[in-house]
Amino acid sequence: MAYKRADRVNALLQRELGTLISEELRDPRIAFTTVTAVEVTDDLRSARVHVSVLGDEDAAKSTMAGLEDAKKFLRHQIGERTDLRFVPELTFVPDRSAERAVRIAGLLREARERKSG
Repeated sequence: MAYKRADRVNALLQRELGTLISEELRDPRIAFTTVTAVEVTDDLRSARVHVSVLGDEDAAKSTMAGLEDAKKFLRHQIGERTDLRFVPELTFVPDRSAERAVRIAGLLREARERKSG
């Protein structure tokens, strides 16, 4: 399978956005955020940024709102830090996979305890 340019751009954007969000954004609404994945379209014009937020539902909502407000800043910084001809339009998507993993682990632990007890 050929290694597509979109795959390299995904990795680049994930790395850059992770650094920008964790180290340079000073918005108090954005707390304990991890960029878990980035998916750019084949034409590299738009990107879905999957974001995991540590905390409750209110923290997740305020973090997503803060990221929406910071979109313009983030795109500008990506443009300055990379050699991309076009900086993709960013769409932030909450990533709930960590929450689901914790929930499933708890259910499995509970089932094991019932079976052995």
